[in-house]
Amino acid sequence: MSKHNGITYYWGDHTLLISLGNRTNRRIRALYLIEFLFLAAMATVFLLQSLPLTNDWVHWVACLGASFIYLIAANRFLARMFFTERLLLDSLSITIIKKTLFSQNIKRYDWRQIGTLHYEGKSRKTDHPLKGMCYDYLGFETQEQLIQSLHHNGNLYFDTNEGRVYFASGVYSWDAEEMVQLMKVYIGSSLQLGPEWAEMLQGQD
Repeated sequence: MSKHNGITYYWGDHTLLISLGNRTNRRIRALYLIEFLFLAAMATVFLLQSLPLTNDWVHWVACLGASFIYLIAANRFLARMFFTERLLLDSLSITIIKKTLFSQNIKRYDWRQIGTLHYEGKSRKTDHPLKGMCYDYLGFETQEQLIQSLHHNGNLYFDTNEGRVYFASGVYSWDAEEMVQLMKVYIGSSLQLGPEWAEMLQGQD
């Protein structure tokens, strides 16, 4: 077993397990908390409006609505905060395991049935007109970066018959390079890399 930048590698005779953990940065976690508090406050307003509970069906509907919002808010917040991701690799397949506090999603892909592995990083976007300006007091560029991170599913992807499969959320180039080098040791020629890796891995072979 070895660990680097929060990524843990578990070595097996014929398998490699990569535990990525939860790599959500602090600013995104803060936004998740703000969303939770907002929804909880909204639910509290509905709950207070429903009290006291009487035979009036409107009060009961408001109470049930408040309970539903509390449930949704808690589920979204805890699922995001306790999200973890693991990759299990062998010579035949890659298995992507995404787990939250309440669920686990496991998908296995045969190397013979998937396309090349690509590194996308953060999706390309048009720079905000105020980027780099000393008078960008409102932080428009920072806000665009945060929004982009909120909707980002992963920095690596490969194509399948069902479309692109994204994974390795929060893993950027310096860690992706190390991951791919280790993957090549276990997978060999079954791992097909996109053209962008040639420059990224230059000088490491």
